[in-house]
Amino acid sequence: MFTGLKIPKLVRWIFWTGIIFLILMSLLRLIFYFSFSHSGNPIELLAATFLLGFRFDLKMLCILLEAMLAIGFLQAMDPFRSPAAKRAEFILLGIATAVFTLFYIVDFAHYSYLSVRLSASALNYLQDTGISLNMLWQTYPVLRILLGWAVGSIFIFWLLRRAFNRISRRAGTGVPKKRWIWMLCSFLLLGAGIFGHLGQFPLRWSDAFSLGNDYRANLALNPFQSFFSSLKFRQSLYNISKVKKAYPLLKPYFQFPGDSGSLNYDRFVRQAPATNKPNIVVVICESFSAYKSSMWGNPLNTTPFFNGLSEKGIFFDQCFTPSYGTARGVWAVLTGIPDVGQANSTTSRNPDAVDQHSIMNDFEGYEKFYFIGGSASWADIRGLLKDNVNGLHLYEQQDYKAPKIDVWGISDKNLFLEANQVLNKQTKPFIAIIQTADNHRPYTIPKEDEPVFHKMHIGEDSLKQFGFESNEEMNAFRYTDFCYEKFIDAATAEKYFPNTIFIFVGDHGIAGNAGKMFPRAWTEERLDNMHVPLLFYAPDLLKPKRIHEFASQVDLLPTAAGLAKITYHNTGLGRDLLDSAHTPDKAFSFIYDPDEGYFGLVMGDYFYREQITTHKGTLYSVVSNEDVDPVKSGDSLAKLTSLTRGIYETSRYMLLNNKKKP
Repeated sequence: MFTGLKIPKLVRWIFWTGIIFLILMSLLRLIFYFSFSHSGNPIELLAATFLLGFRFDLKMLCILLEAMLAIGFLQAMDPFRSPAAKRAEFILLGIATAVFTLFYIVDFAHYSYLSVRLSASALNYLQDTGISLNMLWQTYPVLRILLGWAVGSIFIFWLLRRAFNRISRRAGTGVPKKRWIWMLCSFLLLGAGIFGHLGQFPLRWSDAFSLGNDYRANLALNPFQSFFSSLKFRQSLYNISKVKKAYPLLKPYFQFPGDSGSLNYDRFVRQAPATNKPNIVVVICESFSAYKSSMWGNPLNTTPFFNGLSEKGIFFDQCFTPSYGTARGVWAVLTGIPDVGQANSTTSRNPDAVDQHSIMNDFEGYEKFYFIGGSASWADIRGLLKDNVNGLHLYEQQDYKAPKIDVWGISDKNLFLEANQVLNKQTKPFIAIIQTADNHRPYTIPKEDEPVFHKMHIGEDSLKQFGFESNEEMNAFRYTDFCYEKFIDAATAEKYFPNTIFIFVGDHGIAGNAGKMFPRAWTEERLDNMHVPLLFYAPDLLKPKRIHEFASQVDLLPTAAGLAKITYHNTGLGRDLLDSAHTPDKAFSFIYDPDEGYFGLVMGDYFYREQITTHKGTLYSVVSNEDVDPVKSGDSLAKLTSLTRGIYETSRYMLLNNKKKP
């Protein structure tokens, strides 16, 4: 191979190393397939799975090869030009082969025991090393495994050393004059292998869950991909004693059916089915901050159309998202659980949490859709969607006729219009989610809409007084209202409209100066970061009403199921906001702010927040600008403290214990 070209020995060696490992990893994937149950997954139908697995293997190997190339670029570190470098190279290769073999051995054992690929959570067994070692000794043929590890490592090392020696003897003794060109091209080629995609986002573990089922996803992954993707989430742990303590406290609010011993969160809500099943369209609205909009009287009147919609539907004006960030918002809507897993990342990126139950699956007989203007690879959200929503039709940027306008894909207007065309063709009832993005930096307003959407210019003082940082931000906010109008106008003309419930909810708010529009806690304690509109709009089905009770994103699907008369299985912390059992005294919104490091609860007249590290709790008024009297509010403080901590601990538990239901 490469015999007619004057390729540097180091480059030849690196690529031969990659070929050897790729062949071994492909063989191990075949062994994995034949070793574990593959019922319903005949090998002749798994071409896409093995191809994706090959890409995952290539990605991991290219990281190793890129490092070898970078080190060997220096003459003193080139193993073909320095005896010392050669010795160091083979010491490191010996370690690498031992680690490679060990990973696969542990991975096979891990999957045999838990039916999931190796993840960083396995490191938690090291906390009880003695018990874990005894369990291993009593469960597995440890001596034979160690022998296999040694033999496998020696065999791989022998292959690599043999390839090195052949290259060293046959590739000549000179150094190609244009060595740096070969090195640069190799560096770029390996970089492309690491990226793994031709599109905007790199190849990620969540791509495996687009294959149709958990077995295929696990077959495509390799232990390195699954382990290192989950490494940052290893400390996403819950305290089981605190979870059990919280259970009886939360039970009256959520009607849990068991006790602290069972930790049973399954609630089955049975309803007489509707004679004409209504369609459900959920719009997750990017950065739909309440205080910036017209529904609360912002003088800039940025959302006049949506304000008109809210007067014709059931509008919750005290809805808060559990956290800040689009990925956390999508998670809360789909699972009914606040995303409290990590401060520096979202649970959608955690391979250990990809398996989640969603009420969306209880819409039996419904077609299911998710429309996003860009790529679902963003925040690894693809894994959450494709692995957990049965039969989901996922539409992304490449599935639309409209052109891409910026990093977030096609414009929201075109997203709405193309989604509308798909939905109008349906002959069965459907539930669809449309995720918008234009009300986000870089605040792109398409040129095609400039003739009909007229930008405004407001003075800087007025902008800041009413919650905006720039005219670009303000006009992008106005443009979203324009897009909602175009969508509803188009939908109104379609046959599905009269029997459809449209649900609009913000993915999160934006922290800023809420001025005199809200009590000072909104600005000073960043409540405006999570305060968003929640609207149920169906002029032919619902009577208009403005409701002042606290609500949350986690309540969206239970409420939608209630309106659609769907019998559903609730395993999260969402509740049907329109159920008669949902009384005002039990209404609250849980909040988790990873940036500020606190969790809290808005309930009654108060906002309670507690620092995660210091456990210092503080009470604020949400109805006035007055300071809270600690003496008069003592009972409220005690109640909110225990309730808030209970929801926080229970949410942490649920993130990793909310598996899909058979």
